[in-house]
Amino acid sequence: MTFTVDIHHHILPDFFWQATNESDHPAGGIAPPPWSRASALSFLDDAGIDVAVTSVSTPGVHTGDDVGARKLARQCNELAAELIRDRPDRFGGFACLPLPDVDGALAELAFALDDLGLDGVVLFSNARGSYLGDPRFGPLFDELQRRAAVVFVHPNPSPDPSAHALGLPDSLVDFPADTTRAIAQLHYSNTFARTPDVKYVFSHAGGTLPYLAGRFGIVDEMQVIPGAEERATAAETFRRLYWDTALSWSDPVLRMLRDVVGIDRVVFGSDYPYLRRDLAVSCRGHIEASAELTDAERSAVLGGTASTLIPRLAALGERSDRR
Repeated sequence: MTFTVDIHHHILPDFFWQATNESDHPAGGIAPPPWSRASALSFLDDAGIDVAVTSVSTPGVHTGDDVGARKLARQCNELAAELIRDRPDRFGGFACLPLPDVDGALAELAFALDDLGLDGVVLFSNARGSYLGDPRFGPLFDELQRRAAVVFVHPNPSPDPSAHALGLPDSLVDFPADTTRAIAQLHYSNTFARTPDVKYVFSHAGGTLPYLAGRFGIVDEMQVIPGAEERATAAETFRRLYWDTALSWSDPVLRMLRDVVGIDRVVFGSDYPYLRRDLAVSCRGHIEASAELTDAERSAVLGGTASTLIPRLAALGERSDRR
């Protein structure tokens, strides 16, 4: 079976869930089943996934208190590191940071990567209403560039209350839209241009971005946003970012990704445990069976490309190939 890395796989320990979610109003609008490492391993086995690169989910660790957010980030990151220590063959981990607390985020970044040995970081499309291209986050992105870090970007609900007035789960419309807002601001604030060595992975195929890529091209042609001389075009930029298949594994989406970003920039993600289990288990099979992909492309999407992003995983892939 093709070596498979799930780069969009959430850990939701009780201490994280109780600190960040209300039982009657879970962030995003959909409550997942209770999380445990045993249930996560059971899912990986059932889905035919070799390695999960874990991350916490929306809303992140900051709910209004810097001290509390720093403490919660540390707890989550130590758990992620423990999973890797116990099962290095099954888990990787993205560190969470207590944004919008920049000083706290820089301290936790250093601890998580240098002391805990985690594989990168998860950032959210907005941190308590501030999007990732906000100038005050500049010192963090400077450090991510210095480290050539892997940065997994997950959506957060929009800070605009009107975005949640339709009575629909945020995961249906608002999450894809907020991911797109974050990408647009990162591009047009020239954050991407200033961080060419950061390896960005965007959730859910970049939200609505692949569909709107033509609009970005028109805006570039019109030169209506300052700073164009300091950045590549949107089309060029999108082809150096990475995009996961969580909730985005259908053939029409894969065709669009091929055209807009290139299949070599696509990585597999399940969104476990938010997706109903049978759907989550089957999503790998959709990639395996897709007529849109050659065998070499399928192998790259399922695990090969993720192994270039996180070289530690390459040895696991080689071991899997020998089985």
